[in-house]
Amino acid sequence: PPVSQESVAELKRRLQRMKALTELAKVPPASPEASAELQSHLKRARALELRIRQRRAERAEAEAGSSEEGSDTARAASEKAPAYQRFHTLAQDVPPGLTLPYKFKVLAEMFRTMDTIVGMLFNRSETVTFAKVKQGVQDVMRKQFEERHVGQIKAVYPESYWLRQENNVPTFSSSVKKSDYQLTLEPVLEEGEKADGRPHLSAARLLERRKEFNRGLVSIVKQHHKAFLASLSPPLAVPDEELTRWHPRFNVDEVPDIAPAELPRPPQSDRVTTAQEVLSTARGMMTPKMEKALATLALKAAEAPAGAPVAPKAPSPASTPSALKGVSQALLERVRAKEAQRMRALLTRAPQREERLAMLARLPPMARVLRNVFVAEKKQALSLEVACARMSDSCPTQMCPGDMEKHLRLFAELLPDWVSLHPIRTDTYIKLDKGKDLNAIAERLARAIKEAEAS
Repeated sequence: PPVSQESVAELKRRLQRMKALTELAKVPPASPEASAELQSHLKRARALELRIRQRRAERAEAEAGSSEEGSDTARAASEKAPAYQRFHTLAQDVPPGLTLPYKFKVLAEMFRTMDTIVGMLFNRSETVTFAKVKQGVQDVMRKQFEERHVGQIKAVYPESYWLRQENNVPTFSSSVKKSDYQLTLEPVLEEGEKADGRPHLSAARLLERRKEFNRGLVSIVKQHHKAFLASLSPPLAVPDEELTRWHPRFNVDEVPDIAPAELPRPPQSDRVTTAQEVLSTARGMMTPKMEKALATLALKAAEAPAGAPVAPKAPSPASTPSALKGVSQALLERVRAKEAQRMRALLTRAPQREERLAMLARLPPMARVLRNVFVAEKKQALSLEVACARMSDSCPTQMCPGDMEKHLRLFAELLPDWVSLHPIRTDTYIKLDKGKDLNAIAERLARAIKEAEAS
């Protein structure tokens, strides 16, 4: 059929439009500098992608290894702990004393959070399941909370909870059926702990349980510390009730993890757990070689002692250094006995005595500053408030006026002929004898420090 002029014109317009689009689609050739820059960016992107994949693979391997038995202890021994764990005691505003390992502090915080959540649910007459507690603890602490941690808490504080496996517990979840067994927790309370006629977990009881759990953690560390002291040469024996700090060479963060207590398991009648049960169940369905291997394994399991406690491994005593070769053994024994006596006194020193010794150590340099203050003021006596303010401004050690007053009173206690305090009406004045020799004052203070350390 003949083609109209209009259709030909339309086809020409379409052809021209396609040519114009083709011209626009053509990319101009890039300069060598721009192509080199693009290639370098591409290489960097590929290198970053490779590093990200390697880190993800390492993280997956670490998570897979943590689920195996004994892998946590091996990793802790082979890898160096982060700095915030190794130096966590330095962040405390009080002397460390009987400080706990970092992992024990995390477990104590887990117990506190868990106890708070259990208390709220228990006081509302709800059935406390592990699923509810797990979600609450993880939301508060931003850390994983598993049944293993509940087992550790049960091992440290056995009288904390009644643990049971119960079914027909309302779940309000599509992933857990009502007929499934769930681990439930109930706090152990005494008879008198009731409110409105029913058991009630009060705030005072929560605080008491928290202190009891911390005492249990300290007791576990004391057992390992006792094994460490017994491995020294000569061995040290310090009663637990007199211990106020750990031995300087005792690494607290190397204390092994707490072995979790066994938790109740849901009843499963058709589950086989031992080699003997497997052998009796599958007899006649296996090859003779497999039956023989299972029989040997069952015999070994029957002969092994059940529940044998494992004593903590103590470090071996250090041998005599090469620098001490030829030194009399009797002299070495006397030096070691004296060092053991000094260390025992250090481990049993009360915090009040430790504070007094620290104050005594600051007095010799402060004596010269105190004399300079009186010389600069050109007075025989100063009010105690003014003297504390001048000393706080002049001493290199930053100290508040209240602590400075304690040091000045200690001066008056040790050196009454050099420094004296005189209460007059509502104020107390301090007087200093500027004619005394500072060298003699320093010697008397040094003797006082030695006497305090020896006592």
